Amino acid sequence: MKKLSKLLLTLSFAFSITSSAFAVTVASWGGAYTESQKLGYGDPTAKALGIDINWVDYSGGLSEIKAQKEAGAITWDIIDLFAFDTINGCDEGLFVKFDFDKDFPAAPDGTPASEDFFTGMPSECAVGNILYSWNYAYDTRAFSGKGPKTIKDFFNTKRFPGKRAIYNSALTNLEIALAADGVKMGKGGELIYRKLEADGGIDRAMNKIKKLCTDPNGGCVFWSAGAQPPELLVAGEVVMATGWNGRFFNAEIGEGAPIKQVWDGQGLDYEYFALVKGGPDEANAKKALAMMTNTEMLAGSAKYIAYAPWRKSSLEIIKAGEPWYKDGKTEMMPQMPTAPANTKNYFLVDPFFWADNNTEISEKWEAMKAGL
Repeated sequence: MKKLSKLLLTLSFAFSITSSAFAVTVASWGGAYTESQKLGYGDPTAKALGIDINWVDYSGGLSEIKAQKEAGAITWDIIDLFAFDTINGCDEGLFVKFDFDKDFPAAPDGTPASEDFFTGMPSECAVGNILYSWNYAYDTRAFSGKGPKTIKDFFNTKRFPGKRAIYNSALTNLEIALAADGVKMGKGGELIYRKLEADGGIDRAMNKIKKLCTDPNGGCVFWSAGAQPPELLVAGEVVMATGWNGRFFNAEIGEGAPIKQVWDGQGLDYEYFALVKGGPDEANAKKALAMMTNTEMLAGSAKYIAYAPWRKSSLEIIKAGEPWYKDGKTEMMPQMPTAPANTKNYFLVDPFFWADNNTEISEKWEAMKAGL
């Protein structure tokens, strides 16, 4: 079986060479996200460099690229990854290490790339692509007066009665619970995580969630798929729901749903690109990656999706070109998770905290849910 798998991968590699003439191949997540990448900066980069860039879907993780390497038949040049996959892949020698200010162009005003990134990279092999938000939205039909404005309002069932939809696992729920309980964020959420790592911090956050879920004026509906939060709001099953800003944007702007997003207390999460070491067209892939992640190109993706470009200077491109969205009428700066107006009170989701504590937290979280 192992020999057969190696043969199939080798044949696939040979076919890709014949059919694409060493086109740069990028593995990403598919759907509207990959479409935004292809149209926003993939196609313009391919045209500017005079090369082909092909996009393929994958399901995440490192297993596929490891299998390609083991078979001696690497077919991908660039991969879109989560933070810890870039760390592990870098440690295992799967990816190329970057000299960020040498390998990536400066901002238009001359700011070095490393200083133009919204925040630091998790490894030498990762370059930021987009940032998205874990925030919340509410049903505008549910409240006759002013709607909720802060993360504390999400937990205020006296002023804003009704059920809430929250993510099925503890990720980001603990952070917003502490923020709503009066813990200051600190820079990028550092004080939130410091409190979670201290004795009693996790229990304090879970008790806040438990109180919300058992409140006669509140109650919790747990969601696991990204499409569920806006669906639950539109159906009137909940009055507020945490979720991903891109899904809320599509429902509100794309479908005219009666919902409104609240950015206070949001959690910023990330996607990265990594350059595969020994890929079929590593030289052109490196050039393509540098161009796709420059200021202008990253701004291009926001024409097609409500995720923020990793470069701070890209926001200036969007701002100057409003209305920036592909419909020609929607302004995108208010929809960008990293816009100054949306980052007055936020946290950066800490992958190291969750990697170190997820097992213990998950056991407590599931026990808490079972007792509701």
